[in-house]
Amino acid sequence: MTPLTPRPAVPDAPPADRHGAVVRVLFRVLLLNLVVAGAKLAFGYATGTVSILSDGFHSLTDGSSNVVALVGTRIARRPPDEDHPYGHRKYETMAAVVIAVFLALVMVEVLRTAAHRLLGSAPAPHVGLASFLVMLGTLGVNVWVVRYERREGARLGSEVLRADAMHTQSDLLTSLAVIGALAGTRAGYPILDPLAAGLVAVFIGHAGYQIALEASRILGDQAVFSRDDLREVVMGVSDVLGCEKIRTRGSADQVFLDMHVWFPGTMPLDRAHELSHVVKDRLMARYPQIVDAIIHIEPPPREREGADDEG
Repeated sequence: MTPLTPRPAVPDAPPADRHGAVVRVLFRVLLLNLVVAGAKLAFGYATGTVSILSDGFHSLTDGSSNVVALVGTRIARRPPDEDHPYGHRKYETMAAVVIAVFLALVMVEVLRTAAHRLLGSAPAPHVGLASFLVMLGTLGVNVWVVRYERREGARLGSEVLRADAMHTQSDLLTSLAVIGALAGTRAGYPILDPLAAGLVAVFIGHAGYQIALEASRILGDQAVFSRDDLREVVMGVSDVLGCEKIRTRGSADQVFLDMHVWFPGTMPLDRAHELSHVVKDRLMARYPQIVDAIIHIEPPPREREGADDEG
């Protein structure tokens, strides 16, 4: 089996601390995103610069997605219950999906605004020094936010933080495109303003696709670890004859595993049960992301077939 793309490192903080840390990161980023969006929108409306205005809408979705992520994270921290025996962790992943939906909506709005400017007869925007100062200042804030969320997302094993960092990273690209369009507009090419807004839409769409793809892997229960790697750990336990039906699913910090492990048919049940716990302990030591592992005890196929023939 071809090894899967490596998953992010297991979070350092225990579950209770992890959720509190994720919430604190999201609140800090939310405040910064609102400041950035407000500055771009206010300046875009004041000067009639559609590229800055579109970039402001893009930044505004960062704040909206932060609110959605906060709600999703709050639900995800609930412990397992009778209706959710595997916990509520996927609600955080679902929040990442909502972020992708926000990106799709803002992409449509940006394209509509850019098309209106290209096909209309609106006057060329006024581009002065203040335009560049606003864009460079907000660009610096976004650079810090991306690094901060990416670092904390890796440390805490949170896909919602990684998704939000990817969203904000698209702001860096759009801001650079807008700065280039402002320079072109100032040089006498006003058509670059709506064209830059269209480029913003491309960046937004790409970011939304990447977020949706990552979330779909988790919600679709894609295998997390290579079966060959897991089999190697299992075969290191004495008296294990083999294993099959190896299945894993989950997210970066919460993986569920089940497999069938073969022991000699003549082995006493209590001994096989004891060794199955050794298998489980070694797997969880090798992969701390595993929160639960179910080991099914079976004789090897040839012994099962022999028993069926005798019957």
